[in-house]
Amino acid sequence: MTDLITPEEIEALFTRSDGQFLCARWGRPIAPIVFGVEDSTIGMVKGAFEALCAMAGHHMAETDPELGANVMVFFFRDWDELTEVPDLDRLVEGLAPLVERLKAAEANQYRVFRFDPQGAIRACFIFIRMDEELSKVPAETLALSQVVQSMLLWSDAAFGQKSPLGRLENGHVVLRPEIGAVIRAAYAPELPHVATDSSHALRIFARIASNSPHS
Repeated sequence: MTDLITPEEIEALFTRSDGQFLCARWGRPIAPIVFGVEDSTIGMVKGAFEALCAMAGHHMAETDPELGANVMVFFFRDWDELTEVPDLDRLVEGLAPLVERLKAAEANQYRVFRFDPQGAIRACFIFIRMDEELSKVPAETLALSQVVQSMLLWSDAAFGQKSPLGRLENGHVVLRPEIGAVIRAAYAPELPHVATDSSHALRIFARIASNSPHS
């Protein structure tokens, strides 16, 4: 049985490089759309969202009344392709300089979140540049990884050292149990959509502990 994640480990998942604690979840049903890949991969991405939403007790929708789609996933080969997407610069502020920064950093993925007035997530733009490294990753694994990282506003350093996914003995890649437990707990109805105080980590931990076979 996997050991319980500690309050300190939960706090670290939401403490940004500048020392700020910030945990935010979606405040509306998730309505994803996927560009640049075959239908089979689109199905994997949407299936990953369905699985994670079901686990978290969150909802999906066919459309978002305000945005149409509130999760836009873009697969492409070159960052410059983003500047050619009609109206994307209206949805993602500062798109052109962002693309230049990502090109300079030779990044292969990036996520942009937008928030409602209360601070809950209202939209997410997921950019995936299929370089040589990511082209070797199975589509199912890539889809699950991106969806996990868009379900909550994690720290910018949350998964720098350790992936949110793990590999079973049979080779299948799955969500690490402790990360799944954090997502489930963070979506508990009694918790706020957004928290900026690190004591929120203790509240998440308490919900994980109460649902654990160890308790």
